Amino acid sequence: MKNRKSNRLKGYDYSKNNLYFVTNCVKNNLCCLGRVISGGTGRDLSVHHPENHHSENHHPENHHPKSHHLENHHPENHHSENYHPENHHPEKNGSNFQDSDLNYYVELNRYGLIVVEKIIWLMNQYPYVDIHNYIVMPNHFHLILEIDSVKCSAESLKIKSLSSLIGALKTTSSKEIHLKDFDTFEWHRSFHDHIIKDEKSYNNIFNYITNNPSNWRKDSFYHKV
Repeated sequence: MKNRKSNRLKGYDYSKNNLYFVTNCVKNNLCCLGRVISGGTGRDLSVHHPENHHSENHHPENHHPKSHHLENHHPENHHSENYHPENHHPEKNGSNFQDSDLNYYVELNRYGLIVVEKIIWLMNQYPYVDIHNYIVMPNHFHLILEIDSVKCSAESLKIKSLSSLIGALKTTSSKEIHLKDFDTFEWHRSFHDHIIKDEKSYNNIFNYITNNPSNWRKDSFYHKV
């Protein structure tokens, strides 16, 4: 059995207080969590999985990402056939670029809404976790996750690592999606993370996440089937 290459920063403690930018893809980049549409024209910009797109009339106003300002401060990588993390780094690709002047948003289906639910669950389940911003796209999600042990009153509470936290999110969302008759659903085994080191980086990434629907056609995930 081949050893998988680790995408974590060697020697870094991923349970320490910090802000992390995380991206994870659906296996094979399958677009099965919803679609990106234009509020102006209703045009569908997604690559669909025809059997699994069950729209629940999701509108972004009903599921706005939780936002906070920076106070403190590598998607385990996708390794999918054509994926390269540098193509998705907000600081290298212009986080404020808008694909057009149209209003784009993500219309999540029942599976995408489960992912949103489990992102929120992560904050409720672990008192030291805060999600500053997130977006669930047709075949991946982005989020800014903060680990802040100061929030914990119990000194004996063990702080989970970033890998354990994202693992919990992936496992719980997968189980629930399977219960919704999509038993072949899988996340990509790995995720990509980036340690956010300063306010400029935080702002670029925050805006990148917020603008993701508008930039969907420029995203290489858009071309995957």
